[in-house]
Amino acid sequence: MKRKLFSALLSVFALLLLMGAAAVPEQPAAALVAEEESAATEEPALEPEAQTPDPQPVETPPDSTADPAPVNPVEPVEPVPTTDNMLLLDGQPTPLTLGRYYQKSTAYVALSAMAQLMDPAAQVAWDGKTMTVTTPELTLSAQVGKLYLVANERYLYVPETVLLNAAGQVAIPLRTAAKVFNASVNFDPATGVTTITRGSGVIASGESFYNAEDLYWLSRIIYRESGNQSLEGQMAVGNVVLNRVANPVFPNTVEGVLAQKNQFSSYRTGALAKTKPSTSSTIAAKLVMDGGVVEETKGALYFDSGSNSWAARNKTHIATLGGHKFYG
Repeated sequence: MKRKLFSALLSVFALLLLMGAAAVPEQPAAALVAEEESAATEEPALEPEAQTPDPQPVETPPDSTADPAPVNPVEPVEPVPTTDNMLLLDGQPTPLTLGRYYQKSTAYVALSAMAQLMDPAAQVAWDGKTMTVTTPELTLSAQVGKLYLVANERYLYVPETVLLNAAGQVAIPLRTAAKVFNASVNFDPATGVTTITRGSGVIASGESFYNAEDLYWLSRIIYRESGNQSLEGQMAVGNVVLNRVANPVFPNTVEGVLAQKNQFSSYRTGALAKTKPSTSSTIAAKLVMDGGVVEETKGALYFDSGSNSWAARNKTHIATLGGHKFYG
């Protein structure tokens, strides 16, 4: 009985197997060959390469015996000069604020800086045209463009005029500035060094300096002979008179020179004494009495306004200025 049952089960199992095989369709042989060729030619997928980390720098302890790394050298900065070693005051370099420069071979300095160097208490004022300097002993005024400055009522000639320098400072000749402060100036041609040496006090007053009698006659003859001329034309006439005073061939006073025979007829007639001098002729007289010399006519002892005078025939012509010819 058991044997029959087992045989029946085997028969059923075999039948089931045959039914499953019939349900799966057969693939054609060509399709199987194509799949095999595709699989053979298809490249295998590449696995991504493993990322290698960048090498990290290995720190090493500093070597105390190794030379330090070179450092680029820094070029030294030249110090900015603050003094003028070619212009000395009592042997010491002067500050560059003096602004020394040359105008036609004449050394000029800034008036305000010079005043405060010579007297730190000096008070300086500027109205856009005229600079004034005041100390307990000095009153000075210098107007830009003028041929002179006035210090304690003394008239000092400035041939190249009172100027404004490149820095906009009022500038006057160094020697004139030194004269104001009663100082002397010496130039050493061997070294090119100029030395200022302090004196005592400041320039004396005009009242004490100008000889009243000489000023009286000189201002009048200047006006009579050249009152219609420029200031330097008037000064040149005054220079001739003072050149004669200094020359041993002529009298040694202004009035004596004017009184000489055949020289100044206005003196002999008395007209000169009655003449009222102008402001400019008085200034011209003070300028030449204070040493002002017009360079063009330097050394002249004669002048005239004609062409047939004794001087024209017998003396050397030096220059013509304004309406006059000057002779040596």
